[in-house]
Amino acid sequence: MNSPRRIPAPVALGGAVAIGVMTAVQARVNGVLGVKVDNGIVAGFISFVVGLLVLIVVIPCIPSARRGVARLWTGIRTRRVPFWMLLGGACGALTVSTQGITAGVLGVSLFTVGVVAGQTLHGLVLDRIGFGPAGVVAVTTGRVLGGLLALAAVGISLSGDVLDTVPLWMLLLPFATGVGIAWQAAANGRLAQRVQSPIAATLMSFVAGTVALTLAAGISIAVRGMPDPPPAEPWLYVGGFLGFAYILLGAFIVAHTGVLLMGLGSVLGQLAASVVIDLIWPAAAGPALWQLLAMVVVAVASVAVAVPWRRRTR
Repeated sequence: MNSPRRIPAPVALGGAVAIGVMTAVQARVNGVLGVKVDNGIVAGFISFVVGLLVLIVVIPCIPSARRGVARLWTGIRTRRVPFWMLLGGACGALTVSTQGITAGVLGVSLFTVGVVAGQTLHGLVLDRIGFGPAGVVAVTTGRVLGGLLALAAVGISLSGDVLDTVPLWMLLLPFATGVGIAWQAAANGRLAQRVQSPIAATLMSFVAGTVALTLAAGISIAVRGMPDPPPAEPWLYVGGFLGFAYILLGAFIVAHTGVLLMGLGSVLGQLAASVVIDLIWPAAAGPALWQLLAMVVVAVASVAVAVPWRRRTR
């Protein structure tokens, strides 16, 4: 089998940045939806169901997508697709639930920097052991320095009185989300590679996430009671569309970037978009303006030192 033609690193990085922008917008939308229904897990369930419905409508219209889904189903039945490749959506469920629980309170910027720490640390580990579709990716000086700079953004975000205004568990949840995002990107990328279809891998991610969120939402309702009625504003349901778009894009480009570099590009897009969102629409516990700007500068530096700008000659 011929290996897929690699796209240039700057182009792949642009796709990663776009993923980050969409993730930031989704975080704010799902955060507000979680506040409206008074249940972040139910908000995540609504978001995933919308994304799954989009896929159910889109896939029959694309012949290559139909073939990919057929290969996925055959691979599951014959066990040529390992079970762990099917679980990326469970991490996506964690992402949207955490958005619904915390982003409406912390603001998108503070939510994002917690995600940065989880993505960076786990991305380095997954690349080193070769878990992602790009195989074993060397832990170079530039990649380590990029990871350290990304973590520095976390330190900047936590300066001041942030820890005095929000509980520690609310800051730890985004970190867990970052770990899950890195694992989801690797698992979905490997599945897309195995079935030769990013959109089939995206469908599997939404199916697994919807199942996980159905169970989680049921438990949450049993413990907390019924959520408030879903709001009437249509824009609060855009999160599912955005999730469909960035999971599909991530399953495609992670084979060209590795897990860590895709995470760093995504972080750059998330932070840049979150600054704009939080300036226009401040959250109760959001960081100060100087923190927002400093985080973006550090994130830009982290990507710049990690990107393999020059292609090696063989």
